[in-house]
This record gives sequence, C-alpha cells and structure tokens, in this order.
Amino acid sequence: MRYRDLHDLIQNSYSSRTYFLSLPVQMQCALHQLGGTVHSAAQLHRQVSAIQQTDHLLQIGHWK
Repeated sequence: MRYRDLHDLIQNSYSSRTYFLSLPVQMQCALHQLGGTVHSAAQLHRQVSAIQQTDHLLQIGHWK
C-alpha cells in the first residue's frame, strides 16, 4: 500500500510503526528528514539500509 509520506505510513500501518519505533532515535530523526520520500514499508526498509550503509562507509573511511 502507498502512503502520502512517512508520517502517514507510521500513523496507519501498525507493522511499520512498530519497526520505526524499534530503530534508534538517531535513525528515526534521519528518516524524518527524508519523510517525504517514504511512501511504503519497502521504502522505509530501503531507506534504513541506505542510511546504515552510508554511516558504515563514513566510519571505515574516518570521514566523520
């Protein structure tokens, strides 16, 4: 199902809300910044994965 944005998704999908709330606060904040681009549970999971991969590359590259 497609939702307007992240807020709409976590308001109306129990499983997406549960997943979102299980994430660290820092990840939740990063997702809120991208909220307009998240319209489904699959996109939510892809965004989390992309953020995690970026954070990992920043850490191993000592760019932070």
